[in-house]
Amino acid sequence: MSKYKELAQDLNVCSKRGLSERFDSTIGSNTVLMPFGGKYQMTPAQAMVAKIPTLEKETTTCSAFAWGYNPFITTKSPYHGAYLAVMESVAKLVTTGAPLDDCYLTFQEYFEKPRTDAKRWGKPMAALLGAFDAQMDLGFGSIGGKDSMSGSFEDIDVPPTLVSFAVTVGNVNNIISPEFKKAGSTVRLVRAKLNENGLPDAKFFLETAQKITKLIADGKIISAYTPTYGGIAEAIMKMSLGNKIGFEYTNISEEEIFAYSYASFILETTDDCDLGDVIGKTTDTYEIKYNGAVIDIAELEKLYEDKLESIYSCNINQEGKTPQAISYNAEQKLSPAIKVAKPKVLIPVFPGTNCEYDTAKQILRAGGQPEIFVINNLTSQGVADSVEEFAKKINESQIIFIPGGFSGGDEPDGSGKFITAFFRNPKISESVNELLKNRDGLMGGICNGFQALIKLGLVPYGEIVEATENSPTLTYNTIGRHQSRLVRTRIASNKSPWLCETNVGDVYTVAISHGEGRFICNDELMKKLIENGQVATQYVDLDNNPTNDVHFNPNGSVMAVEGITSPDGRVIGKMGHSERIGNGLYKNVKGEYNIHMFDSAVKYFK
Repeated sequence: MSKYKELAQDLNVCSKRGLSERFDSTIGSNTVLMPFGGKYQMTPAQAMVAKIPTLEKETTTCSAFAWGYNPFITTKSPYHGAYLAVMESVAKLVTTGAPLDDCYLTFQEYFEKPRTDAKRWGKPMAALLGAFDAQMDLGFGSIGGKDSMSGSFEDIDVPPTLVSFAVTVGNVNNIISPEFKKAGSTVRLVRAKLNENGLPDAKFFLETAQKITKLIADGKIISAYTPTYGGIAEAIMKMSLGNKIGFEYTNISEEEIFAYSYASFILETTDDCDLGDVIGKTTDTYEIKYNGAVIDIAELEKLYEDKLESIYSCNINQEGKTPQAISYNAEQKLSPAIKVAKPKVLIPVFPGTNCEYDTAKQILRAGGQPEIFVINNLTSQGVADSVEEFAKKINESQIIFIPGGFSGGDEPDGSGKFITAFFRNPKISESVNELLKNRDGLMGGICNGFQALIKLGLVPYGEIVEATENSPTLTYNTIGRHQSRLVRTRIASNKSPWLCETNVGDVYTVAISHGEGRFICNDELMKKLIENGQVATQYVDLDNNPTNDVHFNPNGSVMAVEGITSPDGRVIGKMGHSERIGNGLYKNVKGEYNIHMFDSAVKYFK
C-alpha cells in the first residue's frame, strides 16, 4: 500500500485546486457541481454540470460535460487510447446521474508532424479509427472538433493525442457528486466487461449505465466515480477527501486496486442496492485500510496538495491576530418616507461587467423592477450622453446596484477605476447624493461594485469623497492570485436595510471570485466601524468563527471582513456574490445560500 503515497504525488493525480481556483466557476449562476465538493471542498468533480441559462425563470434542465484521455495508453496504442478516451468521457457523465439519451462527442486531436514516415501517419489514423469504432459501438456521434498535425519541435514530439469530450443533458434533481457522503455506506464496484481486443464491451457498458442512472434517480446510489489514470486507488482516495471520510477495502486484490479499470464504476450505495460487487465500506476514521494495513488519509492529502503548491499555491499561511466575532443587533429599522410597491433598481454596466443578468434576475424574483443600463464608452460623446441619461435614470429609481465583473480588465493598477471616474462626474454624484440623502434610497455593490463603492467613499462614509491616506481599501489577495470558490460568511450586523431579513450570527455560504478582495483599514477606523454596526459580514470557518485561514478567508481581510455598510446602512458593499443563487446549484457543497439581501431591499420600500 506504499504505492498510495507515490500515486498521491503523481502529476496526473495530484491536486490541481490551486490552478482551478484561478478561474471563475460560478459566473452565470448556473453551476450545479462545483469543481471541488464536500464539506472541505476537496473532492474533484469528474464532470462539469451546469443549468441551461435562463434570463428570468428557473429551470431544472442542465448539461453535463466531461473529458477522457490517457497519454501513456495512447502512446502504446493510439487505437486503444482513443477508444478508451471516448469510454472514459462518457463514463464520467454516467457518474453524475445524467442519462445518455442525448449524448454527443467532440474531439481534440494533436499529433507529431507526419512528414513522409508511414508509421507517423499511422498514429492519427489508428486513433481516429479507435474513436470511430467507439462511436459506432456506443451509438454516439461526434459533432466536430479541432485537430493539429504540428506537434513537433526539432526532435521533440508530442504523444499521440485524442482527447474525447462528451456532453449530455439531465435534470438537476437527479445529479449526484463523487465525494463519499457518510460513514457506514457499502461501496460497490461494477467491473467493465472486456471484449476480444481488451477494450470495454459497449453493450454491457450501456446496459450498466442505464441501471446506474435509474438507481441514482431512485436515491440508491449516493456517490459515484469511474476509475481513470490512477485506477480504483485514486478514486477511493479522492472520494474520501471532500468530507474526510475513511474507507476499508474488502474482497479485492491490491493488484486490481492500482490497475487501470476504465469503464468501471465505484458506487456508494444504500443497503437495498445490489448492483456490482462489494469492495468495502466507508468509515468514520480518516484512514484507508487494507488487510490490516492502515494509511492516514491526512498524510496522503498533504502529499496530494503539496505537489504543486510551489507553482499553484492554495494552502498559504495568512498570519495576523485572530479576528473576533462582531455582533451588532440593530434596535431600530430604517424605513423610507415614501413607500413603493415595486422599487426600480438601476444596474449600470461598464466594460468588463459580467454579473448584470444574475443581479437583475434576483431583483425580479424579489419583486423589484430591474433596469440594466449599458454605459457607452466608445467615444467621448458616448460617455457624455451616458452621464446625462444615467443621471436622469437615478432620479427615476429607488436603488442603484453596481454588479460584479472586471471593469476595464482591472488594469492598469487595480480595479474599479472607470466606474469610480464615472460616478465622480458632478451630475452623477449629485444624483447619487440626492437619492441617498433626500429620497431614502439604497445603493449596493458586489465584488467589482464593492471595489468601486469603497474607492468612492460611499462605504464606509455614505457619500462620495476623495480618498485619503486613512481611507480603507480593497487590495490584492494575500495568496497573490484570483480566488474562486465557496466561502461561509456570518452576519455581524443587521443594521442595513439590505440585511433586515437576517439575524446576527446567521451563516450563509456564498460564491466568491476575485483577485482584489482583501479589506484593510487602520485600527481607529475599524473600531468605529464595529461600534457603529458597519461591519456587515465576516468570513468564518466550519465552526462559524471568524478566521485568517485561507481556506475560509480567501483574501486575508483584516478582522475577516467580507462586507461593510455606510453609517446608516443604506449603502452596502460586499465581496461575495449573493446574486449567484438558484434552485439546484452547488449540490456538492452544502450550505444556506440565500442571504435575502434583494428581498430585504424590496421589502424596505413596502
